[in-house]
Amino acid sequence: MSTVPMKVAKTGYIVLSAGFIVLGILLAFFPEFSVDLACDILGGIMMGFGAFKIAGYLSKDLYRLAFQYDLPLGCLFVILGVLIIAYPVQTMAFFSVVLGISILADGLFKIQIAMDSRRFGIDLWWLILVLALLSGLAAALLIFYPSTGGQIIVTLFGVALICEGIQNLIAAAFLVKIIKHQLPDDDMSRINEF
Repeated sequence: MSTVPMKVAKTGYIVLSAGFIVLGILLAFFPEFSVDLACDILGGIMMGFGAFKIAGYLSKDLYRLAFQYDLPLGCLFVILGVLIIAYPVQTMAFFSVVLGISILADGLFKIQIAMDSRRFGIDLWWLILVLALLSGLAAALLIFYPSTGGQIIVTLFGVALICEGIQNLIAAAFLVKIIKHQLPDDDMSRINEF
């Protein structure tokens, strides 16, 4: 089985997670940053991130932890990315709620992944859990306080992106194992029969 899809998904996941972190830092520490430009960058990153989430789900990594919930979330991120680019400023409050919900959902899935990682014996499970809780908290603030002042909402959004980026970076780096001679699922079931 080719490991190329897993390598592409893992690399893309890591690169776009770094993009979330950089954009989050810009928004958190420079909330006066151009909203139009930030929306274009965020929309592009989200579409790419969604595409890599879908690719990751379709690949078969060894642990099957990092990408296990990524098909619906990948589709959601692609759709949100398109909407953010199409309607940047007019719907900022709406997008803070919608993006807050998607980041919260991803954080909740990462809590489950952290618990599964603990059972697998992965040492950094607790870090994934802490970051999932932090991004969930920032996302909840975005959801419940979308009409807060413009710069405050941009700062909250930046913090949520930083936490989301870091937790995805750690999940991809430590939970996706690529083994050169990994057998497809059908071959694994045949081995277990012996």
